[in-house]
Amino acid sequence: MLVGGKVSVKGRAAFRSICAPEQIDPLSRARGAEYRCEATTLEGFVQQLAVCYVGRGYHFYVTGEVPERKDPRAVDAKLIDRYDIAVSKWTRARRKRAGQANLQYIRYRRFFVLLATHGRHRFFEDEPVIKDVRRSPIRFGGYSVSFRGGHPHVRIDQEAFKALKAYFLDMALRRGVEGLAREFYGFPFEPYAPIRRQQFSLLHGVNRERKAAGLEPVPLSCIWLKRRIYRPFEPPEEERRGTLRDSSGRRDGR
Repeated sequence: MLVGGKVSVKGRAAFRSICAPEQIDPLSRARGAEYRCEATTLEGFVQQLAVCYVGRGYHFYVTGEVPERKDPRAVDAKLIDRYDIAVSKWTRARRKRAGQANLQYIRYRRFFVLLATHGRHRFFEDEPVIKDVRRSPIRFGGYSVSFRGGHPHVRIDQEAFKALKAYFLDMALRRGVEGLAREFYGFPFEPYAPIRRQQFSLLHGVNRERKAAGLEPVPLSCIWLKRRIYRPFEPPEEERRGTLRDSSGRRDGR
């Protein structure tokens, strides 16, 4: 899993379990298995995008919205077929050795991202505006996903963070410690390392206001230190049952 914005050596086994096997091998294809690309939760979408795609070298991308008049799954099938995305890991390895690019595709509701590695591919000829996640983050649902210092980087988008900052500072003197702690405890973003830093920045801002007014500070224990691990392509009901979060991920406020 991500530790300090990067994958720890100790967590390599966990990393493999986090990344859903979106591509299929030849035997699975013969049994009718399909390339999985439809994320069922925003959090699972961000995890798969950041940890499993951006973190594995899929740095070139385009984003899009499926029009209301179109069936999202029909668009999925069209793009996957056009760019020959549903291939086995062995085909991907062979393409990489031949200097060809590999592609991945993921969608949440009507928002989708097509990603490619470095190499030759018709994707670079067909798509008019291709961005590099190392220079231009993927922004969606209040998250900002980029690649920095050799690792995927997930933070709260600047505009969303400004709104959160205004909200928490507005409540700093109007709510008691318990009410503010509940707000932080129910923070609407998964605590990737950069997001934890943003959360502590908000908390410190709230406590500065409270200290100036002679009020009790909000404890650090209200902030989660460990994020949930999602199964991005599982149905929402199963996803909730399969979500993991260790209560030890909360900081000891003593």
